[in-house]
Amino acid sequence: MNGTVALVTGGSRGIGAATALRLAQDGVDVAITYVNDARAAAEVVGKVEALGRRGLAVRADAGVPADAALAVEETVRGLGRIDVLVNNAGVGVLGPLDGLGLSDVDRVLAVNVRGAFLSAQAAAGRMGPGGRIVTVGSCITQRVPGPGGTLYAMSKAALSGLTKALARELGGRGITANLVHPGPVDTDMNPADGPYAGPQSEMTALGRFGRPEEVAAMVSFLAGSEAGYITGAEFSVDGGHAA
Repeated sequence: MNGTVALVTGGSRGIGAATALRLAQDGVDVAITYVNDARAAAEVVGKVEALGRRGLAVRADAGVPADAALAVEETVRGLGRIDVLVNNAGVGVLGPLDGLGLSDVDRVLAVNVRGAFLSAQAAAGRMGPGGRIVTVGSCITQRVPGPGGTLYAMSKAALSGLTKALARELGGRGITANLVHPGPVDTDMNPADGPYAGPQSEMTALGRFGRPEEVAAMVSFLAGSEAGYITGAEFSVDGGHAA
């Protein structure tokens, strides 16, 4: 993938950061977005550059409509083009159905659904043949293991429809769209040694949390030339959570 450019939303930590670094290892120049932690974003950019690729950090909130186009335009301005969009930015609000307020609904849908749509819309407008849109979903769309996940599951399930429709919409231009569903993954938001880690591990067939790098490997594959005949598809990297 030498010479290609990717934008990874929410790329300053967790799966997003691991994806940015894996893409850089595979020869891609990488822009990432972040909202609050400029230092973490700068560290990721530094690691991308240490791998011999160009890096760029853009402050952009996926929940703010104008920021989706801003991130794409800053990527093109700073790195010259955009070939790959990784829709990774997301938020999760978990809790009983009767405890979720309108502000919770609006924020989750704004980031997880509208943000993914607007980012794809903006990126597709600047991509040529061979473009790739890879969206990060969740294992909760395929198996909801208990109460409290209604809002989050709804938002992530919407990405399935988005991905299939993008595949149809953009296939004629040689642009693919695919969806990756991570299972429990060891990140600062959901650490493998956290208070809820035990039950989550037990829900997987492998009995463990995944590593961000394991999800990043699938994303990088779908972003590459070998995945050129794969589109509109969903891939679970979940340790058998849905088995």
